[in-house]
Amino acid sequence: MVQEGEAGAGDGLIAPRRLPNPYLESPQRMDLHRELLFNQRIGKNVLNQKSELQKALSKHKEKQIMNQVKEHKETPELERAIAERARRLEQAEQSTEEVETGTNPTLQEVRARLRHAAPSPAAGAH
Repeated sequence: MVQEGEAGAGDGLIAPRRLPNPYLESPQRMDLHRELLFNQRIGKNVLNQKSELQKALSKHKEKQIMNQVKEHKETPELERAIAERARRLEQAEQSTEEVETGTNPTLQEVRARLRHAAPSPAAGAH
């Protein structure tokens, strides 16, 4: 490359010149650059770069929130207890129906009296 000072006007050579970059001169780019410089001066982090600790903390908080939402969607304790009791009552009704159809009702009454009248095995050991 020939320097501008060395190239004489008599040589007829054109001095090299840098081509203009329209992007660097655009007002949108200048505004963005000005805003980034301002944010850097005041210490605002525009890229949302978090430290590893901040990332882990936010992930832990999200997991806790998801667990709370999941627990909230599940049935409450009272509803579960009511459903369990209803299921046990249905099973008891079915078992009593099976017993009534399988044996004589007077036999059941006699067995019930014997159970209540019979001494418990722990009481007889003393």
